[in-house]
Amino acid sequence: MHALRLEHLSKRYGSRRGIDDVSLEVPQGVLFGLIGPNGAGKSTTIRTLLGLLRPTSGRAEVLGRDVVTNGARCRAEIGYVPGENQFDPGLTVAEVLEWRARFHPGDHQPRRKTLVETFELEVAARAEDLSLGNKKKVALVAALQHRPKLLVLDEPTNGLDPVMQTRLFDVLKAEARDGATVLFSSHVLSEVQRFCRTVAVLNEGRLVAVEDVEALRKRQLRRVEVVAHDVAGLATLPGVTKWAPSASGASFLFSGDLAPMLSTLASLSPSDVRIEEPSLEEIVMQHYLKVTHA
Repeated sequence: MHALRLEHLSKRYGSRRGIDDVSLEVPQGVLFGLIGPNGAGKSTTIRTLLGLLRPTSGRAEVLGRDVVTNGARCRAEIGYVPGENQFDPGLTVAEVLEWRARFHPGDHQPRRKTLVETFELEVAARAEDLSLGNKKKVALVAALQHRPKLLVLDEPTNGLDPVMQTRLFDVLKAEARDGATVLFSSHVLSEVQRFCRTVAVLNEGRLVAVEDVEALRKRQLRRVEVVAHDVAGLATLPGVTKWAPSASGASFLFSGDLAPMLSTLASLSPSDVRIEEPSLEEIVMQHYLKVTHA
């Protein structure tokens, strides 16, 4: 049985597109990424599979149950962290966590205590007064405390410092080892590569690819800026695209084996070189736009 199955799932807001004909299967016990630029349809996909939005057509299943006809039972098995977190005025962190726990039968106090310590939460603080990062930590503990079989995380690291991000990844990997499935949605490719083995790529509301992360790494683009004289030879290297010469050098996107490019760069004796990961939107546009418009 799959943890998650989407069959020709579409959601429209009047004449405006949300997602269009998305079909996807995610097995149990895996760390699965959902990526795409802002506006690609990630949040709409998540909200529809959670039953928070009713699909225009198609269907979604969680652990073999239809999310429309068995929504309550599906949500009982899910831990969800939305992209933005707001809490009822006046409630302390402890009260928020206790209230959220009531939707999932059982004694969650031992697990909650461990998570509160892991994420260093001040349970006596008023939740509405917390910083962005601390609100995110409250949402994470609320989603994890009942040991859900499916964790759905929408931009879960937003606001977290590097230490807390590492702790979160450690917790999620442990959950997966215990059989939980993690659906990790992000527009930050480096996070997804660090955490997931497989990713689904959304663009303009459509599923354009399901990729092994290692295969994605091999095709990964890099943005290169170089300050040097006589840079024209770089333009002819295999893997160079979006060549943009300037008065002081050039900038371009590069994919493939770095060694030949770095060797050529070294021969130019550049005064400055910058190599960065491009935006996920650039990666999607470079590798998948032709699929979307085929």
